[in-house]
Amino acid sequence: MPPTAHRIVVQNPSRSTRLPPAARIVRWVRHALGPVPGRRAAPGAEITVRFVSRTEAIALNGRFRGRDYAPNVLSFPYAIDAMPAGVHGDIAICPAIVSREARAQGKSFEAHLAHLVVHGVLHLRGYDHLEDREAARMERLESRLVAALGLGDPWDAEHPRHATMPVDIPPSTA
Repeated sequence: MPPTAHRIVVQNPSRSTRLPPAARIVRWVRHALGPVPGRRAAPGAEITVRFVSRTEAIALNGRFRGRDYAPNVLSFPYAIDAMPAGVHGDIAICPAIVSREARAQGKSFEAHLAHLVVHGVLHLRGYDHLEDREAARMERLESRLVAALGLGDPWDAEHPRHATMPVDIPPSTA
């Protein structure tokens, strides 16, 4: 595979009917693999974006993170010595959670979904939000990338930072 070629696979075992066409999701992934401040475009990437049911999201979160709830997005970067340099991994997104969050935040499903796809790709590229400085850097990139897709700034003033941040906050039990 040439260094700039990407292999992006979209899977929908959740059978969600709300998802945009796979070509649009692939475009979002490719966009997030492009150049960002301080980094060149990611070289050849192999990424699977998998849309999962709540049951599968809970199972993945439990198995790999020890948490017992369905998150909106999980990223699984992987590196195998035999693989060429680049971005390799899987992104699992739960459309049911995305839908619930989008409604609660007054966003369109597609805008929130694009944000979470970009968020997942940035994790595969090595970005994180564990510390405030890292979180601020990642949020700036997400703002830039999602706004450039024509879907608005996911962190705009209408949506307070912590209300929209795709982090692992268990759903309310109320």
